[in-house]
Amino acid sequence: MRLVDADPKGTEIVQLYIKQLVGEVVRPVKELKGFKRVTLDPGKKKTVIFNLPATKLAYHNQEKKLVTDAGKYKVWIGKNSAKGLEGSFEIK
Repeated sequence: MRLVDADPKGTEIVQLYIKQLVGEVVRPVKELKGFKRVTLDPGKKKTVIFNLPATKLAYHNQEKKLVTDAGKYKVWIGKNSAKGLEGSFEIK
């Protein structure tokens, strides 16, 4: 979830990024896994909810098989890849 402050135009794009901390192959530092456009009146806030099923964490390994690694992941939610809320989760 992310509370968003509107820009002067009243539109904001909230982005969701993840990083797998340890895995079978080296993955990008941050991968965009979702985004939502929200329109707000000036000075208003809104809660944005993302659903991130394990299938969205899947990738093709060296054998070209689609896999989702167990392990720890970091997650960022914000206006861009550099700023925002940060958290973590684990797939067992």
